[in-house]
Amino acid sequence: MSWTKLTLAVFLLIPASWTRVSRLNSAIDVAAESFAKAEYEQSITNHQLLVEEFGYASAELDYNLGLSNHYAEKVDEATGYYDKASTATDKTLASFAFNQGGVLLGKKKEYEPALSKFKSALIQDPNNEVARHNYELLARWLQRDEERKNEDQNKPEPSEFAKRKKAEADRMVEQFRFKDALNLMNGALQQDETVAAYQDFITSLQEITEIDEK
Repeated sequence: MSWTKLTLAVFLLIPASWTRVSRLNSAIDVAAESFAKAEYEQSITNHQLLVEEFGYASAELDYNLGLSNHYAEKVDEATGYYDKASTATDKTLASFAFNQGGVLLGKKKEYEPALSKFKSALIQDPNNEVARHNYELLARWLQRDEERKNEDQNKPEPSEFAKRKKAEADRMVEQFRFKDALNLMNGALQQDETVAAYQDFITSLQEITEIDEK
């Protein structure tokens, strides 16, 4: 028997499952490579091939598809895959998936649901510092936003006197006379409490003046 025939005979004895595993591993490498190269559309295709051709399924695959769709700006698809990955038994992976889901919700300005996602990420893995940062930052922003809303609701309606003084101060600002504008507004506030409707403007003038004086 020639070496060619012997080689062929040995190859034919290799179980089909072995070649399938080899092809699967190769496909996994290709999918990972396309993501690493930031070829996100191709990464989606390559990862989906693992499902369609090999019937491969895992929380890691769902997470990778979430990332690929996320960076390809396919938000709805990414959200679905992150949601699937968040059910992973691997707490760290589930935490990452919850965090990424929160990021997408935050970009859509759905802040309360985003906060809930970040909280879920921390429940899964209290050591997820990225999720902790996102949670604390968004929580503080929401608290400050609520405070601003309350301040706006409590602001008095400015009188005609207050409106005139604000207009005068605006003209001074246009001339870069910030300190004069601040003095004008503070003096007006002592005469008319409705000038407090422009407290944000007064605070900004105070900050600019302090910077100029340093």
